[in-house]
Amino acid sequence: MYVCSCFGITDQQVRQHAADGACTPRQIASATKAGTDCGSCVRTIQGILGRGACPRRELPAKGDAAGVLTADVRPAPSPLMAQAPLMAEAA
Repeated sequence: MYVCSCFGITDQQVRQHAADGACTPRQIASATKAGTDCGSCVRTIQGILGRGACPRRELPAKGDAAGVLTADVRPAPSPLMAQAPLMAEAA
């Protein structure tokens, strides 16, 4: 059965790519282009892949060395903000 009529991709092709390691519609799209034109097949692809097809991703720990900013980090003040009080004093 055709899953993606735009590119002629069958459910067997999707299943084969899933067996080879593709576990998201985006990965199927990278391998086959399915879902990249009109998008009507994306839900069907999701159904073929099923829930839990991908290993669960874990969120990085707070302050992880991977460069993740935490809510406690505040941006440095801009140089213009630092000069604002000086201008007010001069006036």
